[in-house]
Amino acid sequence: MSNNAQRELELINEAKAKGTAATVATFVRLSGPGWLQGAITLGGGSLAGALYLGVIMGYHMMWLQPVAMILGVIMLSAISYVTLSTEERPFGAVNRHISPLLGWGWLIATIMANIVWCLPQFALGTAAIQQNLAPSLATPDGKVIAAVSLLVAGSIVVWFYESGSWGIKLFEIILKVMVGIVVLSFFGVVAAMTAKGLLPWGEIFAGLIPNPAYLFKPVPSLAEPIAAAGEYSQWWSDLIAGMQKDKIITAFATAVGINMTFLLPYSMLRKGWSRGHRELAVFDLSIGLIVPFVLATGCVVIAAASQFHGHPNDVFALEVEYEAQRLQDPDAKPKAKELGEYFGFLDQRLAQAMGKEQFANLTPAERSGARAALPEADRNLAAMLAGRDNLALAKTLAPLVGEGVAQKLFGVGVVGMALSTIIILMLINGFAFCELLGVEPSGKWHRVGTFIPAIGVLGPFVWSKAAPALATPTSVMGGAMLPIAYFSFLLLMNSPTLLGKNMPRGVARVWWNTLMIFATVVASLASVWGLLGRTLSIGDNYKLPIGNIALGALAVLLLLGTVSFFAKNGSRAE
Repeated sequence: MSNNAQRELELINEAKAKGTAATVATFVRLSGPGWLQGAITLGGGSLAGALYLGVIMGYHMMWLQPVAMILGVIMLSAISYVTLSTEERPFGAVNRHISPLLGWGWLIATIMANIVWCLPQFALGTAAIQQNLAPSLATPDGKVIAAVSLLVAGSIVVWFYESGSWGIKLFEIILKVMVGIVVLSFFGVVAAMTAKGLLPWGEIFAGLIPNPAYLFKPVPSLAEPIAAAGEYSQWWSDLIAGMQKDKIITAFATAVGINMTFLLPYSMLRKGWSRGHRELAVFDLSIGLIVPFVLATGCVVIAAASQFHGHPNDVFALEVEYEAQRLQDPDAKPKAKELGEYFGFLDQRLAQAMGKEQFANLTPAERSGARAALPEADRNLAAMLAGRDNLALAKTLAPLVGEGVAQKLFGVGVVGMALSTIIILMLINGFAFCELLGVEPSGKWHRVGTFIPAIGVLGPFVWSKAAPALATPTSVMGGAMLPIAYFSFLLLMNSPTLLGKNMPRGVARVWWNTLMIFATVVASLASVWGLLGRTLSIGDNYKLPIGNIALGALAVLLLLGTVSFFAKNGSRAE
């Protein structure tokens, strides 16, 4: 144990002797790995998930992300207990005490997710710089400058991590500041609307009560617009239900991802934490992960729901501007994200009515005319469902601080989210790369591993085209492997060959297993729901049933892992 870790234990014991208040204050000061988890969680995926939940489902799903995070923290707490009790790197522990299939599956899924998900983070951060912080960089050269600046900033911070204890401490301070900026920025959005009396807090608090019914059908606030679509009401209902499913899976999966289960053990071991730090670890996860995540995502859902759910007028205003622009330039393309999605929904509706082949043969002018001729009910629904971007959401701050400051404040929050996630994805990959090579997770090989996800700097230039090819298989693999990671640590918590006398006994064991089994079952059901029937298009005529393949692999791994666990632990696991 390092001198710094030993000093931390002395401070903890001294604080406990003084009482609860002193203990809490000491835990706050010593926290660290939990903030690393918060930094990766508050990324582009969380922002997109919360934004879309608000736009499409209003306040009805306020409960989803907090519940997902609580389940995730249960499992991360178990991971911290196992790691700190054994002071052993978990990749090797899974391989030796359960099954190498689970260990290597966990490792490969983590590396793949790190590399692919860096792409949208760079895209998100670059867009925030160009749109919110420095509109003068809204040029091709400006995009390069913004993307490279994010890479340089992330690389410098990651390099500090390798410089020893002072580097780790500086790294964690920077991340705490970043997470704090994110939370305060989005909290400011809600504060602005509350000051104007724009928020129905009764509905918001009601939305915190879980209602699984809305996992499968459109929320009640969309019932009237859907009914107004007449003979196409069922088509719209099915479309919305499918969209809700995707957004719910995104929001749930980005609360605690496969990457986070890999990061936590290594960040704690790097700090020299041991058995005496177990209580600190749980507290650290609570304040560094749950608090900022629930506040930030909750504020985004509230802001998006209040401004955009069931409100088509902002999209219609963009449509008027676009049509005026087309009078000057007939070949102009819609720049606003929501306008592009609005036209996309209208085109789906037209293809449904006239047939895909006939619709495909329309000229641009005929297609534009056909959109304009659609009934008002269809146009309203298409506008209500259009996803908004950070430019649109930032405008919710304008009544409090003015348009210019609103864009800057919101931009700081979004850049903080993107940059902190880039940093942590790089850091995680360093740990995973070292395990891949079978070397200690430090030194030159760790640094080499951290820079592999730096290919994400291409995100602003390729993500829109690469997403269909990369996002689906990565989501499938990561989604399938999350319950594997959960299941692996559930088994490790009950492994006498690993934990020995540190294995929970009596009531403590019942509590741990009850909570972990519940979290694992929920994660598994979410994976099945998200993966079942998902396909990957190969060419024009073949769709690979990648979701069903992943579910089959998941079932096989769970079965083999269970058999291997009992073979290695025998009756002592009972």
